[in-house]
Amino acid sequence: MRSYEPEVKLCKRRVLSESPLYIGIEMSGIKTCKRALPRGPAAIALLLATASLSLGFAQQAPLAAGAVARSIGAIKAINGTVITLAPDSGPNLQVNVQPTTRILRAEPGEKDLKNAKPITFQDLQIGDRILVGGKLGDDGSLIASTVVAMKQSDLEAKRQRELQDWQKRGVDGPAKAVDPAAGTVTIAVRGKDVVIHTSRNTIIRRYAPDSVKFEDAGPGTLQEIHPADQVRARGERSADGGEMNAEEVVSGTFPNFAATVNSVDASSSTLSVHDLASKKTVTIKVTQDSQLRRLTPEMAQGFAAMLRRMSGGATPNATSNAGPGTGGQGNATTGPGATGGGGSGISGRSGSAPDLLRLFSRAPATSLGDLHKGDAVSILSTQGTGGLGTVIFLLSGVEPILQATPNAAQAMMLAPWSLSAPAGDNGGP
Repeated sequence: MRSYEPEVKLCKRRVLSESPLYIGIEMSGIKTCKRALPRGPAAIALLLATASLSLGFAQQAPLAAGAVARSIGAIKAINGTVITLAPDSGPNLQVNVQPTTRILRAEPGEKDLKNAKPITFQDLQIGDRILVGGKLGDDGSLIASTVVAMKQSDLEAKRQRELQDWQKRGVDGPAKAVDPAAGTVTIAVRGKDVVIHTSRNTIIRRYAPDSVKFEDAGPGTLQEIHPADQVRARGERSADGGEMNAEEVVSGTFPNFAATVNSVDASSSTLSVHDLASKKTVTIKVTQDSQLRRLTPEMAQGFAAMLRRMSGGATPNATSNAGPGTGGQGNATTGPGATGGGGSGISGRSGSAPDLLRLFSRAPATSLGDLHKGDAVSILSTQGTGGLGTVIFLLSGVEPILQATPNAAQAMMLAPWSLSAPAGDNGGP
């Protein structure tokens, strides 16, 4: 996460003739309300400016000197009484803090600022998220009258609590059916259908085309979810586990395929591969967030032997394009069909899915330069834009596995990986 980027929302408080206008600020997913200007033309102007922020307009403040302005972002630097603010959009902004500037600390989870506590300028630190209100100076800087801060440490603590909640009350798996009219999406969780019920209060997000990071996910709809998309939801499940009333849903499309390398372009950090299923050439890019690992010969041979033993029965659960889900709730170190308890991660009950997460997480890291023409790889990627996806996870050294059985290519799908697992290293909610 990026310590939760703020969104701006209007508080659902009516403006009374003797009451101040309230402006709602969604910081780290928590709505706080700040007293602003009295009712009148100036208040209306401020309301419109704040509404523009909520719609994502880059221009956050009027250009005229002396105009009321507001900005939200993270503290990038502090020099004397000047804060360099990295706004959520647009260039860095210089914020001049005056002796009369009111500085408040809001705790994550608070619904308004009634419990906010005054703090000193010295309490502000790089990385803290702040909402600054004031007037625009002649030099384009923001002369602060009020600074509302959420400490980075508080946001991280809240993030950890939410991660634990995602583990405890979250489910995920490939989508099987979507009914926008009924507000439901059905997902497969360890071979069992779970119907996710949404309401107007459910937060629905969609992963960005080139990211599996939850902080990059934007507002989404049920209509955007398609069969085989990866869906993760958090909420209260029914006693039999077959239904959930979701508080939050995040979904995305993640192509998942076995391929052979055609060529490597280190200068552009791209990889051309031949998709063994579609028989098409696919070009994907590798970034610093991409995970590249290579199976040792011993690991590959062990997995291949297991596939041969299982070839007479059910093959490992895998869904092309199912995405990075655990297929279940609980500890992110277990995947669908995991054998439970310890174990090597390459053995399991007859007909059960191998624990790919435990197995492949032990493989040594590799690099783009270690890949060569003809190498067999298993790839999990983003959907990408313009036909160019980004590698999420690439596993090489899989030749013995692909040669093990006719269905080995499907068995190598990385769907059991939990790239959306809250406790994982790959991001997620």
